[in-house]
Amino acid sequence: MSKKELRDVRPDVTWKDITPGGAIDSPGNAHLFRTGDWRSMKPVWNSEKCKQCLLCNPVCPDSSILVNEESKMTGIDYDHCKGCGICAKVCPFKAIDFVEEV
Repeated sequence: MSKKELRDVRPDVTWKDITPGGAIDSPGNAHLFRTGDWRSMKPVWNSEKCKQCLLCNPVCPDSSILVNEESKMTGIDYDHCKGCGICAKVCPFKAIDFVEEV
């Protein structure tokens, strides 16, 4: 496996298929690591309250605000959202609730 190959780290991958210690050895591979499963709080988007201002999008440190080709929010990527709550805090229309992960 070359150093530039992206390595998909999943629960079923063996130690032989990843870099030693899980070290990141190539750029642009954050989408391969599903890091949202350890959050204790999560944002919940209310599409009816949303005015599509997209103020939530640039403040999300995980790029978890899903936006389509028409520049409309379509949801939240829970595979990568770590539950920081910044999106809920900046929403002037209270269209994102911040609730306990169940």
